[in-house]
Amino acid sequence: MARSRSTTNDRLPACYALVHPGLEELASEEIERDLGGEVRKTSRGVVVFRVDPLDERVLQLRCTEDVFLLAWGSDELTYRAADLEQMQRWTARADWPTLLRIHHAIRPRPRGKPSYRLVAQMEGKHAYLRKDVAKALARGLAGHFPDSWKPAEENASVEAWLSIDNATAVCGLRLSDRSMRHRSYKLEHRPASLRPTVAAAMVRVAAARPGQVVVDPMCGAGTLLAEQLSYAERFRGQRLVLLGGDLEHGAAWAAASNLRRLGDVPIARWDARHLPLESASVDVILSNPPFGKQLSTPEQIGPLYRAMIRDYNRVLRPGGRAVLLTSEPQLLAQAAEKVGWKPGRRIRLRILGQSAQISVWQKPGD
Repeated sequence: MARSRSTTNDRLPACYALVHPGLEELASEEIERDLGGEVRKTSRGVVVFRVDPLDERVLQLRCTEDVFLLAWGSDELTYRAADLEQMQRWTARADWPTLLRIHHAIRPRPRGKPSYRLVAQMEGKHAYLRKDVAKALARGLAGHFPDSWKPAEENASVEAWLSIDNATAVCGLRLSDRSMRHRSYKLEHRPASLRPTVAAAMVRVAAARPGQVVVDPMCGAGTLLAEQLSYAERFRGQRLVLLGGDLEHGAAWAAASNLRRLGDVPIARWDARHLPLESASVDVILSNPPFGKQLSTPEQIGPLYRAMIRDYNRVLRPGGRAVLLTSEPQLLAQAAEKVGWKPGRRIRLRILGQSAQISVWQKPGD
């Protein structure tokens, strides 16, 4: 794990966030700016941090898939079977009573008999299997959970996770549940729908200001607009004008249904290449245009992006910004350069098994 700044408080246990690989920097920024936390280390898909006070605010992180109390972590696995014995020892020596006390304060015990679930994850080629990691975790936890607790496959009172990515391993108690990564508002889904945490990252880099007009011209299930609305209201108290639309009737219906639970966001059925909006009327565009297998042939992508960007440029005000996600960054850059947009921040990640990029573009001012 790459080291970051030191913390000022070592009394509370550390936490760690599991994030979509590529979003570590943005997740770290959110932890520091919105929680006042201090990031200690980062590695692929993991951000280790401390925060004081340590309370339910950690469950409000938007760029994070899951958040945990850290029992132990290492970036020095050997890939050999000896790792299993070491991980068992580290687990056995962890301060589980303290972690459980804090877990119960943040996530009160559900009614009924307490239950627990053990989760092992593993990426990379090792001389052992995931089931061997799960057994090492179980042996290390022996005696730490009350005998009256029963194992459960889902909806457990307590979940202990051990996640391995090549030479890095982290182990801890899960504070979040599935709603952190899946969101409670997202009841209607579309094929290849955008992950809420990725949408939240796009919203953060867009940095819309109070009173601005934000549009998603290809809104799909409405995830980008939902994250923009949630971010504005929860973290900034902003009042924005949000608009969205999609060429497909089913997508527009899904977006309207999901967004209805959050606020009043007009959703239209339109063609993003010919938006029914006035010229120079939009401050920020958030867009996840189709790419890869979402189109019938790769040859369609270039013409689509050129037509799309031309109209995005028309409706953007001078100085306006566009935050776009695509697996075809070169084709997108060619289209953006034709209208004179200036490139900004780039964030590389993988979406649906493909290399992708979040890119920020700005229309020149007057």
